[in-house]
Amino acid sequence: MSTVHLDIHGRLAEIRLDNPAKLNAFTVAMLQELAGHLDTVECRTDITCLMVTAEGERAFCAGADINAWGDLSPAEFARHWVRDGHRIFDRLARFSKPVIGVISGHAFGGGLELAAACDIRVMAPKATLALPEAHVGIVPGWSGTQRLARLLPEAVIKEMALFGRRIGAERALQLGFVAEIADDPRQAAVEIAAKVAELSPRAVEVAKFMIHAGCGEDRAAMIEALGSAAIAASADRNEGVAAFRDKRKPVFSGE
Repeated sequence: MSTVHLDIHGRLAEIRLDNPAKLNAFTVAMLQELAGHLDTVECRTDITCLMVTAEGERAFCAGADINAWGDLSPAEFARHWVRDGHRIFDRLARFSKPVIGVISGHAFGGGLELAAACDIRVMAPKATLALPEAHVGIVPGWSGTQRLARLLPEAVIKEMALFGRRIGAERALQLGFVAEIADDPRQAAVEIAAKVAELSPRAVEVAKFMIHAGCGEDRAAMIEALGSAAIAASADRNEGVAAFRDKRKPVFSGE
């Protein structure tokens, strides 16, 4: 049975974690389903925004299911579990469309890292954020000490990762980690997404790439994406493709 669903609401896509009995903690299957849904939405030109939501009010995501990684060898844990999760979360962070994380309940460990991979976040008043990995003898592995360090002050991350403290919604708002606190965070996210639908999709995409290039989110790839997009609109590019297909020497105009 699928535990990560993809729902399409007009121009809005919603990826929904659906394993509330286990606080939406990630398994291998859930990571794979998340990756597949991201590929599907990325190819949909009619979609202008993505929401990441979760079933249940207790937890947005409690991190990684210990039963999914507890028996792995050190090599398997590092080579597959950590790297695969990191790769998929990177995929979300570098998604071409705007992504809204809907933190309806507690976001711990991998759940906080999932939220950090979204562009903005809306949070329920009683939800909390935490990096509790040290309680089970591990460290954050899906960008909790890296991407999160660009979004929160160093002292705050240390507070969570080294001292086991939780961060509430009001403090998360003051720190700029969440854009809004709402009793119904999903509905608030839907309203934000509706505004995105009124904007130029291409302008939004390019602006996101530019911001990522500036803040260091896969800067090299973002710069090449921007340059490739610019050159793809040139007359020289069209001439080069035509000459290749006609098996002749291209005559470039510099346009």
